[in-house]
Amino acid sequence: MILIADSGSTKTHWCVTENGVVLKHILTKGINPFYQTVAEITCELELHLFPELKGLKIDHVYFYGAGCSYPEKKILVGKALGTYFKNTIIEIESDLLGAARSLFGDTKGIACILGTGSNSCLYDGKDIVENVSPLGYILGDEGSGAVLGRILIADCLKNQLPTQLCDKLLKKYKLTPSIILEKVYKEPFPNRFLAELAPFLYENIEEPSIFNIVFESFDAFFVRNVMQYPLEDIKIGFIGSIAYYFKDVLEIVASERRIVITKIVQNPMEGLIEYHHRDK
Repeated sequence: MILIADSGSTKTHWCVTENGVVLKHILTKGINPFYQTVAEITCELELHLFPELKGLKIDHVYFYGAGCSYPEKKILVGKALGTYFKNTIIEIESDLLGAARSLFGDTKGIACILGTGSNSCLYDGKDIVENVSPLGYILGDEGSGAVLGRILIADCLKNQLPTQLCDKLLKKYKLTPSIILEKVYKEPFPNRFLAELAPFLYENIEEPSIFNIVFESFDAFFVRNVMQYPLEDIKIGFIGSIAYYFKDVLEIVASERRIVITKIVQNPMEGLIEYHHRDK
């Protein structure tokens, strides 16, 4: 049996497969070694993953996660997984490589992630050969849920949105300026909080001020990331809830930049299952 994990900062999707057949789906909170210790990751796994795996013999774990681009961060996740998987092969890779493998398999392409965070790379069919650093939601992550939420809430607090929209936003999420500042500057995972505001943008996308927030952030993603790769004769694909739900706006922005998007999917799991069972 194989256990495949697709982990972002908000949630982790685990899938148990055997000979290409899905046996079980499991959802836990997001795992990101940039924001969590080994103990914190282990606690999440012990509470919500390991009990779901009792009685299953897992031979191989493929973990694709946000924050897993660096060896020292892979070690943290590996230690947490190793508390349960004592005699199991564990491979830990970045969520970006997972996206590339899911979108393109063994072929070349530009893989993009638009979820809680954002990222992109040039993939040669085996490895990531170029990557414009995403830099996180403070310095980068253009087009991500966290950045969209950050711009939305900042525009609201600085009176850049129509009054009725601001009132609607604050009421929907039961927010006040003081609560917002507490969640952003003092509580853990402010990126998750900000990304949770993205559905408001989707629900109100017909409002010009809301459309402009999404359009301009997506345009920044193309200019500051995608357009730094060689674009001639290459496929471009997107993965992530933000890309999936806002695909109409994403395709408008791409068209204006004369870029053709070949695939937009909500999550990489189906493609990863196919990738890891392709020789079976």
